[in-house]
Amino acid sequence: MMALMAITLTATAQPRPNDDGTVTFQYKNDSARTVMVDVQFAGRQAMTRDADGNWTVTIGVKGDPKAPVAPDMYPYCYIVDGISVMDPENPQYFPNEGFKNSLLEIPAKNGTLPHDICDVSHGRIEYVHYYSKSLGATNNAVVYLPPSYMEDVQKKYPVFYLISGTTDTEEVYYKVGRVNYILDNLLADGKAKEMIVVMPYGNPTKLKLPDPAAEPSTAPATRFGGDVFSLDLINDLIPYIDKTYRTKADRDSRAIGGFSRGGNQALYNGLANLDKFSYLCSYSSFTSTDIPNVYDQAADTNKKLHLFWLGVGTDDFLYGNARDYMQFLDEKGIRSVKEFTTDKFGHTWMNAKYFLSKTLPLLFNKKASEAAMKAGQPAPAATGNEQQFTPGVMARLFPRPIISPEYTDLGITFRFKAPEAKKVLLDCEMLPDYITMERDSDGVWSTTLKDYLFETFKYCFVVDGTPVADPSNMYLSPDQGFKYSIADNPRSPFNFASQQEMEHGRVAYDLQRMEAWYTSPMTRTMSMPVFIQLVPGKNDTMESWFKVGGADAIADRLMADGKTKSCILTTSTLDFMQGMPQMPGFKIRTLNADDYPTWTQRRRALVKMLLDIGREPTPQFPGFGGGGFGGGSGFGGPDF
Repeated sequence: MMALMAITLTATAQPRPNDDGTVTFQYKNDSARTVMVDVQFAGRQAMTRDADGNWTVTIGVKGDPKAPVAPDMYPYCYIVDGISVMDPENPQYFPNEGFKNSLLEIPAKNGTLPHDICDVSHGRIEYVHYYSKSLGATNNAVVYLPPSYMEDVQKKYPVFYLISGTTDTEEVYYKVGRVNYILDNLLADGKAKEMIVVMPYGNPTKLKLPDPAAEPSTAPATRFGGDVFSLDLINDLIPYIDKTYRTKADRDSRAIGGFSRGGNQALYNGLANLDKFSYLCSYSSFTSTDIPNVYDQAADTNKKLHLFWLGVGTDDFLYGNARDYMQFLDEKGIRSVKEFTTDKFGHTWMNAKYFLSKTLPLLFNKKASEAAMKAGQPAPAATGNEQQFTPGVMARLFPRPIISPEYTDLGITFRFKAPEAKKVLLDCEMLPDYITMERDSDGVWSTTLKDYLFETFKYCFVVDGTPVADPSNMYLSPDQGFKYSIADNPRSPFNFASQQEMEHGRVAYDLQRMEAWYTSPMTRTMSMPVFIQLVPGKNDTMESWFKVGGADAIADRLMADGKTKSCILTTSTLDFMQGMPQMPGFKIRTLNADDYPTWTQRRRALVKMLLDIGREPTPQFPGFGGGGFGGGSGFGGPDF
């Protein structure tokens, strides 16, 4: 039995909101000496252990057991003997390059919150990959399509480019910011225009293959204008989106916005490309005051901008910089809308969601945006006590990270910093037992695997008996329980990082049916695509076959090499196809994850199946011409 399967995971119950507005946290860990909960509305709070190893605490705002917490979503984690641990029983988590947090959702007692999942028509989420010439590597983004996108295949839509903050991934505005549900609800109420939302990854240099001769870069990207992100956005991503989706490709139909670093990136690229954007939104950020032909040409800039919206919390550590930027705009005569919060704990995603709910109704609505601009107020006067973002603050918030896993020709090195730990083990599904890691003088534990260099597998660290995901690895396995980290060598032939310029399919997540659909890039060019049903394992989710199994990367590569046929891969049960007339020779292949003990074996089984399909004769079916099935075909998942 693999070590991974032999772990006795700590158990817990999800946090429980109480009727008085406080929250009770419960966590079970028999081996822990001390446990605290770290939650955004209260900071770190000590938990109490009973005789059975159950740790509990009931808290409100700032730790006050009587202060009710406002309904919202809050990141939290447990601090077990000084080590940050995600809640193993919570399916909602915060995607990030570094920290690993779970998400606490406190519902409103009366009415709904803007981000609630309501009984309305939902858009769908697609994960896309495209080759970026600016990056010299394959980049990725998440795309939201409104509910009507599949209904009218002739209709075109405006596009909102929405960028997350420093260390966030492209998933954060979806999984934490919930832009899809906010927009679904607004559309259902007739309070927003239909739009496509594109969520890029703000730090794409992390996706490049490492240069063995170069010193590794570990600091988060902070430069703007002429940097790789900006070049990729303008020269690669926007053209890809306009080519792939039904967009209105003009400046009046493009908006750009973002949170924190993403707000800086959005403002800079929006102002530097006013021929491409006319709606700009900054959430808890600011940008350069040195952009040619913008600030000193206020009349022309004001004419080009339908909306220039700036929001920040007065308790945000970026408030001073953001306020100074607002005053700078006022002094230059450039119009803007300004909004401030005082009750959302500063530089947080509670603020980011709130700002989204305020700006989405204004986008691509000239009447509403102009009314907002006319009502814009000047920046508040400086008091001299405003927080300022300094290099010292930057160093404190983003210390030099540990590199793990690190791939070299000699093997895979895993590292984990835990100066107070007594024993740290590496646990991975490829090994029959744990590996004891070695500690250096800085409290960094490490070990190197010399085998399995090009395999993809799940792993974690076991710190004094407690399983912990690798905080230095941005890739988490979307399991139903404990979330393992994913080791996937970027030089593997089936890793997107190693794939040069080629066509890619798209993975769409149907959030109502909770199923995933991959449509290969050549589906429209053949009579009938091959259907493969990917059945998730008992602890998997609809994302697992793609995020761990790499099914989309495998299919993309084999199709690009001419070794398989156009295909559709889905986790759907395909119940909707029961009773439908089947064409001669048509069949559905099935691959069940639980038939294979490791993801390496599952991937190899998929490769074999796709190679076998590639050697089969191509069936020709009358009535299925080059146009494919087309949207609205009745095949609930993909856009064929």
